[in-house]
Amino acid sequence: MREGSLEAPKRHPLDWKGEAFYDEGALEKELGRVFDICHGCRRCVNLCTAFPTLFDLVDASPTLEVDGVAKQDFRKVVDQCYLCDMCFMTKCPYVPPHPWNVDFPHLMLRAKAAKFAKGETGRRDRLLTSTDALGKLAAIPVVAQAVNAMNRSKPARVLMERVLKVHRNRELPPYAAKRFRSHAARSGELPVRDGKSTPGKVAVFSTCYVNYNEPGIGHDLLAILAHNRIPYVLVGEEACCGMPKLELGDLASVERLKNENVPRLAPLARQGYAILAPVPSCTLMFKQELPLLFPDDPDLKAVQDAMFDPFEYFVLRNRDGLLERDFQRPLGKVSYHIPCHSRVQNMGQKTREMLEMVPGTQVNTVERCAGHDGTWGVKLEYFENSMKIGRPVFRAMAAGEPDAVSSDCPIACRHIRQGMAGEAPGARSAHPLALLRKAYAI
Repeated sequence: MREGSLEAPKRHPLDWKGEAFYDEGALEKELGRVFDICHGCRRCVNLCTAFPTLFDLVDASPTLEVDGVAKQDFRKVVDQCYLCDMCFMTKCPYVPPHPWNVDFPHLMLRAKAAKFAKGETGRRDRLLTSTDALGKLAAIPVVAQAVNAMNRSKPARVLMERVLKVHRNRELPPYAAKRFRSHAARSGELPVRDGKSTPGKVAVFSTCYVNYNEPGIGHDLLAILAHNRIPYVLVGEEACCGMPKLELGDLASVERLKNENVPRLAPLARQGYAILAPVPSCTLMFKQELPLLFPDDPDLKAVQDAMFDPFEYFVLRNRDGLLERDFQRPLGKVSYHIPCHSRVQNMGQKTREMLEMVPGTQVNTVERCAGHDGTWGVKLEYFENSMKIGRPVFRAMAAGEPDAVSSDCPIACRHIRQGMAGEAPGARSAHPLALLRKAYAI
């Protein structure tokens, strides 16, 4: 048995429809096996609060080993994991193809799925992960104004904390009065210029967040595509990518959403469109998570092959000699946070690479988990931990008196600015697509 592995991590498909996946005895046995390996290694202790929780349980047990930890306490570890995948991708030496076959995040997903299947998931968690339903309601202009006002009201937030267990101090993203999809600019009639690495036409999967919360991100993407003479279409209809439900362990809802999205996306993929999603978690869902859950779906495979992160696409267009480099404005000092769900895509730091093409731009790249992760960081019981995990990121992002603070994940950026508090007061928050649009002066 070799110690550690020098090979690239490799993930196996999840047999989530098999009975063994949800068998309580088999699950507890596998949790015990993997926890024992983690206890003997402890390399991931500084990544999040899941590993310190596990090690504290072991160190407080009568045997000082995993066999001394009560099985019901395993859930305390599971609840602290928000599936960022950083342990699997950057730290653990025992991931497959190592014989020990440790995939900590997917084991936590299995435990979350078992919990959901037993009906032990609370109403709050089911509500917060229903992004399409919440967005469609809250994006009605009058409702949006009321929701935004409530989110800014201290008394309303106290009530929300009591009823929904959403922490009163968490800054929540506002809902937009105008949805992105209903106000998106139409593409001009442009010739398709395929490159060696990139299709010359784009289909935009707008995502729930861009459609309902920050439509400006989508408008920036379309403006950049138009400036680069890339014809585009919006995906005709779309549902949530399913990432919030995945993190909840609601795999049946993930399948339902996949069955809504893939029939709309697959024809576009087969027609030669690059599919761009401006939120990293959504891109990752189609690139990795869904294919591991549904490995035998040929339509999903076509979508997977056509899916690009926007900056991955732009950098490849530049390599193809098809990207406009007529930048008009410098961006100054940019503190850029690369989200976990961008790192897991194994494409490199494409956003940093793109921003550094702009003359007069200095990028400070922070490559560490910020600790928010979708709905996890808004919850009453996890808010303090999310701020604790993010502190090194907050400090690093404030260093050097930046002119702008940015992250591909808009929720992470909002979380980072909240954690920075009064630091770097002169820096403005801007999505990387907004920065690129500014550099083009369009």
